[in-house]
Amino acid sequence: MATENISLVVQPRGKPIKRLPADTSIALTDSTAELYKRLAAATGTSVHRLRIAKGSDGSVVPNSTKTLVAQTGLRQKSAITVKDLGPQIAWRTVFLTEYAGPILLHLLVWYLRPYIYPTPTLSPSSIPEPTDLQQLSLILVVVHFVKRELETIFVHRFSNATMPAFNIFKNSGHYWLLSGLNLAYFAYGTSYRTIGSNFLAVNVAVALYVIGELGNLSTHLTLRGLRPANDPTARGIPKGLGFSWVTCPNYLFEIISWCGVWLVNALISTPAFYATGLFVLVAGAQMAAWAAKKERRYRKEFGAAYKRKSYVMIPFIY
Repeated sequence: MATENISLVVQPRGKPIKRLPADTSIALTDSTAELYKRLAAATGTSVHRLRIAKGSDGSVVPNSTKTLVAQTGLRQKSAITVKDLGPQIAWRTVFLTEYAGPILLHLLVWYLRPYIYPTPTLSPSSIPEPTDLQQLSLILVVVHFVKRELETIFVHRFSNATMPAFNIFKNSGHYWLLSGLNLAYFAYGTSYRTIGSNFLAVNVAVALYVIGELGNLSTHLTLRGLRPANDPTARGIPKGLGFSWVTCPNYLFEIISWCGVWLVNALISTPAFYATGLFVLVAGAQMAAWAAKKERRYRKEFGAAYKRKSYVMIPFIY
């Protein structure tokens, strides 16, 4: 393979980028990550804010230590465009912030019950104590999101280091409002229904929850195993619990777990049933879109080596 340096014509895409050079040189045997590093150093910005694309067809040049410049098709005097993606934030930070919201909001609403739910006939001091069914709902929701936080810290490996900083508000809004304030407000109001009067249904709900949470953890561990710590961008075909049923069993188990929470909240009150249902449906629709996208990516990336799935998230349904 040729080892000579080539000169590339550099053009901004979108807004001008300060100190962006008009050209740069790089060896064909250098990685594309080196190209990102050089342009980031020249502009005084983070490599994660930059997106480099070929001027000829607009295809993205990956920021990868495993992709050589020669493999991109770039040659002497080829043009590349550089886009500033704006302020970035670490994926891990976004996930931790998303999941912290529901934990804090559920605990806050729980302890402020006497001041949130008084009516003209009930003063804060006379609000009935929460039932054991409501306590169970609190435990299930908090444990779910604590598990999410722990997985974010110890299990997940992110192929991309950052995302646009604005996403922290968009993503957190979904969790903080729908699974946080929405669920908490309607689940912890005045209720007189108990576990004892709904024993069978509660056991079914807890069974669904435990199966869902453990199955979800299992698939996350499987996906982690596909990405070595020294190469979080590595991809492979996942195999294991649930992967022979659907493309994304982690989403399947997530839905199963939340159906357990939904059943518990349905036993608490009708408003809690609808509030939880709203979150499950919205979250399920989003996960269904992600699952379909991942199936398309697997088929494109692995070709004949990948066993195509008829269902991406729920067996025999979707």
